[in-house]
Amino acid sequence: MQIGDRVRVKASVMVYTHPEHRNQPFDICGTEGEVSNILNDWQGRVISPNYPYVVKFGKKFQVHLQESELELV
Repeated sequence: MQIGDRVRVKASVMVYTHPEHRNQPFDICGTEGEVSNILNDWQGRVISPNYPYVVKFGKKFQVHLQESELELV
């Protein structure tokens, strides 16, 4: 996956930060978004984050996900 790819969440992922469901569990399975960033370095040093893909859904909502939770559209 690369920055700008359209992706769909294929696994059940519960989030509590969805703008319309703030502080309540919300499953984003099946939601489509765009990869906005891939985290692999921090201040010039290589890192290995658990959730390296930052996926943006709309204007106000973004989530860090693993590759196993996503599929290309």
